[in-house]
Amino acid sequence: MKTIKIVKIGGNIINDEKALNNFLADFAQLKGPKVLVHGGGKLASELAKQLNIPVTMIEGRRITDTQTLDVITMVYAGKINKQIVAQLQAHNANAIGFTGADGNTIVSVKRPAKPIDYGFAGDVVKVNPELPALLINHGVTPVFCAITHDANGQLLNTNADTIASEIAIGLSAHFSTELYYCFEKPGVLTDVTDDTSVIEQITLDTYARLKTDGVIFEGMLPKLDNCFHALKNNVQKVHIGNTAMVFNSTNKHTSLQLS
Repeated sequence: MKTIKIVKIGGNIINDEKALNNFLADFAQLKGPKVLVHGGGKLASELAKQLNIPVTMIEGRRITDTQTLDVITMVYAGKINKQIVAQLQAHNANAIGFTGADGNTIVSVKRPAKPIDYGFAGDVVKVNPELPALLINHGVTPVFCAITHDANGQLLNTNADTIASEIAIGLSAHFSTELYYCFEKPGVLTDVTDDTSVIEQITLDTYARLKTDGVIFEGMLPKLDNCFHALKNNVQKVHIGNTAMVFNSTNKHTSLQLS
């Protein structure tokens, strides 16, 4: 069974044109099957402010009303996704942009309004991997943005970390899957102010202790929850760190395993 790399990039890369272009040049040369997943960075918020659309965040998550959904669809599925695809084409990597609606690849449900009404936020319920797998086997690289659909005509804003995890799980029926979460730090840290304090391996037991001790908190919790969800559902390897780990496995980062 072929090994595939599913790579999710964060806002720190999306927001930095030079860093994004450098990453895409390297990603294009990455051998073997691959998938790229991205969010929207700060561009959606900047455009919303220019259009006098309020930007409301609760616990780091965007409240997605109708106007905000229009903006993030334009930015995520339009400008950012197509710029990434164009850059990959420029580096001779044939790529195609996806939302979850394209090819019915990712179906979500609108998140319940209680205790917080996040608006048109989606929680993934099903991935249909057949079309991406077909394209991948023909040398095409899917590029997914953080938009899904509910199978009833409604687009939904969906967490990009979750999309990466669910795509990796879905593709595990066709490939041996490896999942990479890239962000601004070299891995999960014992001290967020010290980039040398990388925890190189985390198991479920380790994770429980780190949460209890308050070492891991806030935004890192849902990311790690997605990691272990993937590992429990046939994803072979999960890694967290900066982009260097994708291209050099000896670069210090955090690897996760069930035990």
